[in-house]
Amino acid sequence: MVESGTTQTGLYWQTLETKTSQSDLVLIHGWGMNGAVWQQSAEILSQHYRVHIVDLPGFGHSHQHSFANLEHLAQQVLAHAPDKATWLGWSLGGLIASHIALHHPERVNGLITVASSPCFAAQKPWRGIQPQVLKAFTSQLVEDFQLTIERFMALQAMGSPSARQDVKILKKAVLSRPTPNQDALLAGLNLLADVDLRQQLNLVAAPTLRLYGRLDGLVPIKVADDVNTLMPASTQHIFQNSSHAPFMTELEGFCQQVIEFRNKH
Repeated sequence: MVESGTTQTGLYWQTLETKTSQSDLVLIHGWGMNGAVWQQSAEILSQHYRVHIVDLPGFGHSHQHSFANLEHLAQQVLAHAPDKATWLGWSLGGLIASHIALHHPERVNGLITVASSPCFAAQKPWRGIQPQVLKAFTSQLVEDFQLTIERFMALQAMGSPSARQDVKILKKAVLSRPTPNQDALLAGLNLLADVDLRQQLNLVAAPTLRLYGRLDGLVPIKVADDVNTLMPASTQHIFQNSSHAPFMTELEGFCQQVIEFRNKH
């Protein structure tokens, strides 16, 4: 396996490929995290894809960058991304990947969202994160960054049979890279609170796979059925023993879904 990392003049990118790598796959992490969360899955997926992992602006090795809105964030990611790729986004990363599929379709071969939602904030009857929870994260973030991130990691793994181990892996990955800057953390929370792509989803032209964890406390599993109605041409898979991070809890099953998607499309 060949691995390389570069910031060029923009965001930090890491590429993994082997002699059997074929098409390009971009992995986008979630809020408060960085590209290191993909370490285990990227090693397996690089047998089939040329895997590109980005640290989003404000996070990890891209911590000195920032973004004003979703399109500004997307433009920074697209600047050094492959010309055309399958885009896989986890949580907030799924929102970013979906935005790119909608507004820059010429760059997208396929879309895979993981534990993600087109609208993270709860709005009756839509299921999601309660506004007061997002507000609490914002105020706690300003007071105690470390504690807020730890709570968020615990929330992501809650309900999973391997929760303690998942949190340990998440924590180690996140802390292996520079601390995110607070502006980016707050801007990311604003995206989770404000962005709503529900009415646009039927315009996504690329083949789409949606992956969920049955025990997810942040993206309720019923969101899967709701999005199915909005994107009838997409396919979905639910990981029975996973919460918000199925690529850690059910690593082999997760990679299998992503590999099968490539083989079909």
